[in-house]
Amino acid sequence: MSPTPYTDLKPQFFRLQWLDEHVDGRVLRDPVLIEANEKGTDVARRAFLFRDVIDRFQAAITSLEKCERPVIAVSHSHCIGLAIDILSTVDIRYTVQDARFSIREAAIGLAADIGTLQRFPKVVGNDSLARELALTARDFSAEEAREIGFVSRVFPTLDAALEGAVATARRMASLSPVAVVGTKMALVHGRDHSVEEGLRFMQYMNAALLQSDDLTKAIGAAMSKSTPSFAKL
Repeated sequence: MSPTPYTDLKPQFFRLQWLDEHVDGRVLRDPVLIEANEKGTDVARRAFLFRDVIDRFQAAITSLEKCERPVIAVSHSHCIGLAIDILSTVDIRYTVQDARFSIREAAIGLAADIGTLQRFPKVVGNDSLARELALTARDFSAEEAREIGFVSRVFPTLDAALEGAVATARRMASLSPVAVVGTKMALVHGRDHSVEEGLRFMQYMNAALLQSDDLTKAIGAAMSKSTPSFAKL
């Protein structure tokens, strides 16, 4: 992946909140690092440029987290460095049994700066293990990834994993979009706030969302054992 995916990734995930369309992922190349050389040898000026590049890179990856629709990631083969940054931002992670993961940055002379060190420990819930993986840059298998809670399911093949992801997406799509989006918002908010703050957040959010027609539609469908139909957001 090029150093500057923010030119495409962030806008696309923002658009997903409003458009019902398929967005193909693309790998872009951008000469921003060349611009650093144009700043000359002044360390401070080059540092400001690199800070801005990192900031935009972080914003691109964070766009997956800020996208109000749930994001499912399917990983396979080598998932190294930036792949961990991306996987750590999504809502649901599936993988294939051939996958090998690594927080590889320490092995190439830098500290991960796009979100792994902030999100991965909270995802796996094991501070000691998260530090071990980040500080040693060692590989860990798909099975270990499931054992530590980094992924929820391991599939034998990529096709099977993709089918599983589509099935999960369809299941979520059959539910009230108000409920699904509200649930993701609460989960993302709760990760970085106390229980008390999370409960207060829910008070204000559900004060509005409980007035949705989706609630009565879902209850009615459950009682009649029928399939509810919800308006799009």
